[in-house]
Amino acid sequence: MDYTVYITAFVTLFVIIDPIGLTPLFAALTQGHTEQSRRALALRSCVIALSLLALFAVFGEAVMGFVGITMPAFRIAGGVLLFLTALEMLFERRTKRREDQTEHPEDLPDPSVFPLATPLIAGPGAIATVILLAGKGDGWVDTALVVGVAALVLLVVFVFFLTAGMLERLLGRTGINVVTRVLGMLLAALSVQFVLDGLRDFGLAG
Repeated sequence: MDYTVYITAFVTLFVIIDPIGLTPLFAALTQGHTEQSRRALALRSCVIALSLLALFAVFGEAVMGFVGITMPAFRIAGGVLLFLTALEMLFERRTKRREDQTEHPEDLPDPSVFPLATPLIAGPGAIATVILLAGKGDGWVDTALVVGVAALVLLVVFVFFLTAGMLERLLGRTGINVVTRVLGMLLAALSVQFVLDGLRDFGLAG
């Protein structure tokens, strides 16, 4: 894979994970925690999410082969899934669902695993994306680079988590909604590209 693929991989994962949209929810989940405690929760959630994404990047295609699913079929299914995620972002359904998961943070003794690491960070869309991106590579080096891109995105998530309070005050709810919609449009275009790639692998598109 050339460098443009890794740029696309970074943009895709950034859009799907949506650090900007996650930050206010992180602030809500960690409300009342000290800054030191927030940093620990942010680090733990990002490390766990990266472990999950790396696991699926390395073994995801092998598991699919075991159950008889081809990569072109998964690319098309993944593209459809990402498109649905884009629609949710455009119509605020994704934000509402994430907010619903943060209504009772007092019931979550350690939110770094659930709901932060999964499903908010390493959700179905992100998992599908790393499998798709790793499947485009030719060997372990490409897979390692995909994991590296995921680590870079999660580093951005971690930085955003550290600035949760400041970012929330700066953007406000309206600003976050605007940014989420723009990211949703970009994700919709990328998801269509995934579907076209899958159809091309099947010989159904030029």
